[in-house]
Amino acid sequence: MENTYVLYTDDLDAAIIDPGCYEQEEKEKLKGYIEKKGLRVKLLLNTHSHLDHIFGNSFVARTWDVVPQVHVLDQPIYERFDQMASVYGIPGTETPPTPEYSLQDMSEIFLGPEKLEIVHLPGHCPGHVAFIHAASKRIFSGDVLFQRSIGRTDLPGGEHDTLINTIKDILFKFPDDFQVFSGHGIPTTIGEEKRHNPFLQ
Repeated sequence: MENTYVLYTDDLDAAIIDPGCYEQEEKEKLKGYIEKKGLRVKLLLNTHSHLDHIFGNSFVARTWDVVPQVHVLDQPIYERFDQMASVYGIPGTETPPTPEYSLQDMSEIFLGPEKLEIVHLPGHCPGHVAFIHAASKRIFSGDVLFQRSIGRTDLPGGEHDTLINTIKDILFKFPDDFQVFSGHGIPTTIGEEKRHNPFLQ
């Protein structure tokens, strides 16, 4: 129910974005895909720190010797992982490893020669970011914008007006043909959501 993304270069360097991976089957599927492709995992990136997006951080960090990267404003959420898993009655979770709070608005991160731009998108939670690969016109948007929907704002740190402004003032500045790969559901485009998203008219 949560989208984990694997990005990789022609040289087979890879980044994993938001490893949900709660079930063992999910972990095995991710590992099998990476091994089949012969990828070298270099980056573990989190758009934000809600449980469903970081369940697999420990598995990924341990398997490929990478450190999660998170925006510093999500530190309180990340550090409450065990508490929140208990509150929601989610058994068998593994405490995620300490991340690097290194993701900064309008900064860049490189995977081999490929550049990902980092954009801060508050509203769903304080430290939410998106990863932009401008060369292929792709936005990995986490839980901010979905196909004809938006992220929920009833969780700690969420704020509806902030989320709406974030989408309209930041995401909608990208060209209409940029694809949006969300944390849940199927891909969409900026133009599609400008025209048809009922929450943003």
